[in-house]
Amino acid sequence: MKLDARDLDGATVVSIGDSRLDAARSPEFRNALNGLLEAGKTRIVLDLEGVRFMDSSGLGVLVAVLKRLGRGGAIVLCGLGEGVRSLFELTRMDLVFAIEPDVPAALLRLPE
Repeated sequence: MKLDARDLDGATVVSIGDSRLDAARSPEFRNALNGLLEAGKTRIVLDLEGVRFMDSSGLGVLVAVLKRLGRGGAIVLCGLGEGVRSLFELTRMDLVFAIEPDVPAALLRLPE
């Protein structure tokens, strides 16, 4: 799995270089995000622009990260394509996660 994490405006912006977040890629995805949390990264923007398919295992990783962050951090998703957005709407996770169209909007949505 290709992940690019960079610090920007006091947040960590994570871009995913793979087009799928499925059961085969979820363990590596989980490990990478947990590594960021263990490194003290608590303000995260996850750019899903390149992701064309996500299944429940990818969604489960995001829910686990959100729970782990708790009140001590925040995650904002952005760049959701039609298929990924449909998954969030179908599961009603669009009501749980902060979702913005792009990285600049997501950075503005992160709490201080």
